[in-house]
Amino acid sequence: MQKKSPSFPRRPGPPQQVRIIGGAWKRTPLPVLDAFGLRPTPDRVRETVFNWIGHQMAADWDAADCLDLFAGSGALGFEAASRGARSVTMVDTVGAVVRQLETVKAKLQAEHVRVMRADALGTARDAARRGQRFDLIFLDPPYQQDFLSQALPLCADLLKDGGLVYAESGAPLPFGDAQEERADTVPDWLSPWQLVRADKAGMVHFHLLKLR
Repeated sequence: MQKKSPSFPRRPGPPQQVRIIGGAWKRTPLPVLDAFGLRPTPDRVRETVFNWIGHQMAADWDAADCLDLFAGSGALGFEAASRGARSVTMVDTVGAVVRQLETVKAKLQAEHVRVMRADALGTARDAARRGQRFDLIFLDPPYQQDFLSQALPLCADLLKDGGLVYAESGAPLPFGDAQEERADTVPDWLSPWQLVRADKAGMVHFHLLKLR
């Protein structure tokens, strides 16, 4: 009997996964669905970023409300929850991805995590209208689709005083040369933001931002 071909290409070897770096669920694996080409934030990048965030927040995770607008594998949102964030809201549009996030949430008994199947930009607008505010927002959208220029202006209305945004992209954000202080070279959507830290790992450019 002839075997049927899989309905989507499968990567050889064990399924791709990442791991939670720190906190209560340290070393817990998070599966990454092959079918949708998810690109989770690499472990070493998350380690660096959460060190930055911890320094800025003085490790006060138990009072932190977090929003992960392009959740994907959940690597960023579950990392924050593992470190004791008071609440984490994860948003993704893909049904299979959302079901996987719900599975991980149930496995971890993460009652302080909320998973939503919804459009990221629409969710941000709705949350702002309702007056919701967050201490930390994660933006790791698909590259080359101009999501950051649309999402960052919305985040300005979602942050609490002193709040932070983590933004990941395939290219450095166009802040220009900080030493020259050339404000005219910064696009309008980026001008309200101050770059706290930035780095690059391979093709991943990652940034920590706060409002000016």
